Amino acid sequence: MAAHRRRPAVAALAALAAAVMAAGCAGPRAPAAMAPTGQPSFAAYARETRDWIARQRDFQTGSTADELDWNAPREWRPTGPATRGVLLVHGLGDSPWSFTDIGQALAAQGYLVRTALLPGHGTRPADLVGVNLDDWRRVLSEQAAILARDVPQVYLGGFSTGANLALEYALEHDHVQGLLLFSPALKSGVSGDWLLPWLARVTTWVRPPSADAPQQSALRYQNVPTNAFAQYYRSSVAVRKQLARAQFDKPAVLVLAEHDSVVDVQHALQTFDTRFTHPGSRLIYYGTLAPQARPARVLVRTDRLAEQRISQFSHMGVLFAPGNPLYGVQGTQRICWNGQGHIERARCLAGDPVWYSEWGYRESGKVHARLTYNPWFDWQAGVIAGVMAGVMGGVE
Repeated sequence: MAAHRRRPAVAALAALAAAVMAAGCAGPRAPAAMAPTGQPSFAAYARETRDWIARQRDFQTGSTADELDWNAPREWRPTGPATRGVLLVHGLGDSPWSFTDIGQALAAQGYLVRTALLPGHGTRPADLVGVNLDDWRRVLSEQAAILARDVPQVYLGGFSTGANLALEYALEHDHVQGLLLFSPALKSGVSGDWLLPWLARVTTWVRPPSADAPQQSALRYQNVPTNAFAQYYRSSVAVRKQLARAQFDKPAVLVLAEHDSVVDVQHALQTFDTRFTHPGSRLIYYGTLAPQARPARVLVRTDRLAEQRISQFSHMGVLFAPGNPLYGVQGTQRICWNGQGHIERARCLAGDPVWYSEWGYRESGKVHARLTYNPWFDWQAGVIAGVMAGVMGGVE
């Protein structure tokens, strides 16, 4: 999953459960609106996908060129010949822009870096109505195979739902040399998520589209169909089944925020401790962990930085550098729909000074927007470089 707020949907899940049981199976989903696949090269894939987005997208700003850049697959090339490559997979409702800072950092370390666009994304939320988990898997598999033809060593990375897809593929393909998993949604932090595949049969939206709430931004979806949540749930079940019978014994970096409202953070911690067995792997944890509760190989940094008006880290914020022009300290994309009351939201939208947090956090006398950047980004990039190079000295 990605940075979509599902806690308001918990009540809807419970309310619709009876309807699901009464309705039984509905008819098949409408065919998915998806970009073409099967290209022989990444260049062809990126070009054809961009052209498809241009025809299909519900543009949100007057700059169609920028929105295409933010939503289409892209690559970053190192200055010298590439011998190692990384394929990065975004989360539910997100876009390849999720990796703009991470991609540049990895390219500077000598990697050929590419992003993929999951089917149903980059255009309009309704295009996720007919998408199936296997559609997402197919794009990842095609692009991983192309990358393996272009460079001798292949690494995978993913954010949220994309982390599930990357991990599942890596467990099935031994040639993958390592993993970078940001806010991995191995298990949802929302109870009742098992209802989602059933709900998708009887209702198109957990939160019906409304003119009072934004449905998408220039960078990502703000609302997704029930089917999309159901496909996320299927991905989490599939990867947990894989991990129950296999371990990942190659280098990996996992990144978690203690107050992530999207994923079960404790489950991810335990999974790292028991199933990611390479001694050089590291889990970066933004929050507070008592020494006795901290598994080996876990690196901790605080997620409360009052001097920067940060109350806690968010699910999505771990991805972006403070200097990011859209999501950074001076970024133009302030997210005010953050689980607050309408008065606080109005003040945020009016440009009042705000604090930053995960979705749903409230503190008396403060207005909170979503934290969309990572103050520890450069340190995090150093940890990633050390793990992938097999040299961990000096990054603790």
